[in-house]
Amino acid sequence: MATLDGPAAPDQQGPQPARIRRWLPILGVAVALVVTATIAFRLGSSDDEPAARPSAKASPSATAPPTIAQIYAAVAPSVVTITAVEGTTAVATGTGVIASESGAILTANHVVAGAGAVQVTFVDGTRVAAQVVQADPEMDIAVLAPAGLPEVLVPAVIGNSDRIAVGNTVVAVGNQLGLTSSATSGVISGLDRTARSENGTELKGLIQFDAAVNPGSSGGPLVNAKGETIGIVVALANPTEAGTFVGIGFAVPIGAALAGGTGPGEDAPQQ
Repeated sequence: MATLDGPAAPDQQGPQPARIRRWLPILGVAVALVVTATIAFRLGSSDDEPAARPSAKASPSATAPPTIAQIYAAVAPSVVTITAVEGTTAVATGTGVIASESGAILTANHVVAGAGAVQVTFVDGTRVAAQVVQADPEMDIAVLAPAGLPEVLVPAVIGNSDRIAVGNTVVAVGNQLGLTSSATSGVISGLDRTARSENGTELKGLIQFDAAVNPGSSGGPLVNAKGETIGIVVALANPTEAGTFVGIGFAVPIGAALAGGTGPGEDAPQQ
């Protein structure tokens, strides 16, 4: 047998027995298998495996859109409560939105039409008298000029009602059923709709939406996902005598409301 140190030494014991000679081929095969297995193990070991590929990382997400709470917080300071008064009795309650730096307020005309007096309550509790300086019954929009203003006046951010689409998120803020500063959310569910106001006037070109509104919501802002006012709530569809929300509300697009609200007086809001 050969050694790792050099040539084999002369055999001093003579011929090997036949039994030993028979085992030599088997031992040779076993050694070869061990060597082959060792080499295969080494070649297949983790030391020789290709480096693991880096896992895919999610790309940085875009800025998340505002939450409903954030939208509400942005518009709430611009929302007012409107009370129509006869003598000392409140006969109707609605909502309005501050639409200009001078304090002009947009609301639904049917809230204040024919009222002996109108009161406006701002979000900080300031309550003042107000006058109707412009009214458009065919659009159901009125503009109020308050006799005084709160210490901090926050006009609404006016959006572009020409850039809205079915499916857009909307929030309606108002005083529905006397519950002041209520917020509901939904989507625009239709455009260029027609509905009838409380006095039977046919209103055209309305935004249809599914955020819940009820009596008292009239005149409140319909707001988009950026917190911009895109409409003034004027009506709801109701096939029953209950007069409560069944899934469809209507708003005058803010562009049309502002156009209908322009008129004599410096308090008329400007687009």
